[in-house]
Amino acid sequence: MSGGLTCLSPRTAALARRLADGRFHSGTELARELGVSRAAVWKHVGRLAALGLDVHAVRGKGYRLAQPLELLREADVRAALAPAAASRLARITVLDVVDSTSLWLARRPGTAPEACLAECQTAGRGRRGRRWISPYGAGLCLSLRWRFEAGPAALSGLSVAVGVAVAEALADGGAEGVGLKWPNDLVHGGAKLGGILVDLAGEGTGPTTVVVGVGINVRMPPDRALPVETPWTELAALPGPPDCSRNRLAGRLLGRLVAALERFAAAGLDPFLPGWRSRDVVAGRTVEIVGAGWRERGTAQGIDGSGALLLRTEAGLRRLATGEVSVRGWR
Repeated sequence: MSGGLTCLSPRTAALARRLADGRFHSGTELARELGVSRAAVWKHVGRLAALGLDVHAVRGKGYRLAQPLELLREADVRAALAPAAASRLARITVLDVVDSTSLWLARRPGTAPEACLAECQTAGRGRRGRRWISPYGAGLCLSLRWRFEAGPAALSGLSVAVGVAVAEALADGGAEGVGLKWPNDLVHGGAKLGGILVDLAGEGTGPTTVVVGVGINVRMPPDRALPVETPWTELAALPGPPDCSRNRLAGRLLGRLVAALERFAAAGLDPFLPGWRSRDVVAGRTVEIVGAGWRERGTAQGIDGSGALLLRTEAGLRRLATGEVSVRGWR
């Protein structure tokens, strides 16, 4: 297994489920239910706090979470999943804590379509090796494995198609105004709402196994500033408000992703280009593109038919297939 804790102890996981209702539970009651001493209950509470849960302890009342917590359940995810998509997924696995849902799927034998969700990731990945911060139960960490008969070269622009599918799934739940920042960020009001990472593994002529990873900030702990440089936001802070049920969101996301991957296999990137262009928050802005050992400045001109960024520079129009965008005057 790659680094990080891959599961909670059964008792710690049971404690999280017991406290999920947001009500007080006495130490004596919890000790009896878990089959441990009251001192051991305190240790399990500490483990939950280390994962980002805000656990209140009050003498004479016991323990409770600062806010009720909707835990992920396979049955609830499937209930929110369109039947056509559900029939395509061989398995949906829900974990307490994992290093990375994408790495977990990559280690799984076989190539059948399946999904993995986790309450918390200890080594979630963003672009360029950055960590994706995910306190326990506060966001949605989801990955989907899929098989394409084509080789990796034929899958250019897949992350664009995935971005459109995720934005549509968020809109299905009432999250309007979510934009797409090339190549794979979900943003709202200049702040990052989520991210996408697409991993490909296959021979030049195919087939290719793809693992699509999606991370969404749903309802982050209010008293914990995330240790990231990029301004961020959460689904619960968006106007509306949108549906913040993580189980229903997971079902909508998987449904949209399955449909998008099937459509991409049949028709390529073209059907997704209008959806991207209507949500593109970079087009027309002065940007700096940062790659491995290089930087380019210019005005973003949208994307081409392969999903590459078009950048107008002093030297002319450039086509960039990789890089990270920094936007000037974002707000």
